[in-house]
Amino acid sequence: MSGKRLLAIVELGGYPNLIPLYQRLGFQVDWVTSQRKARAWLKKQLPDVIVAEYNYQTDFRDRSSNLETLGAILQRHPQVKLLVFYPPQHEAYLEKFRQRFPVWQAIPFPVTEEKVESVLRGL
Repeated sequence: MSGKRLLAIVELGGYPNLIPLYQRLGFQVDWVTSQRKARAWLKKQLPDVIVAEYNYQTDFRDRSSNLETLGAILQRHPQVKLLVFYPPQHEAYLEKFRQRFPVWQAIPFPVTEEKVESVLRGL
């Protein structure tokens, strides 16, 4: 995996700091704390993998989650893999999201280093 780039979007957290794991797996890691910052970052470069949290929210006027805009961007870049962490109670909403947007892998909470390492090694 040498030379691969990973963008971690950590909005809410609730899981271990995975940056050392990503680096151990050979990724050059960048991280941001909001979707807005991720969009700005993506205007300048494209990673091999994006790791992001899926947050279903009913209060959005024109979308159902925090990842809709990111999903639309990634439709133009199918080579970028999207790994999503999600609350198990929102699995049905995530499945609807997956019908519209590319999601490479999804891991339900609780997220552990072992689960993430297993998925990323499969890349």
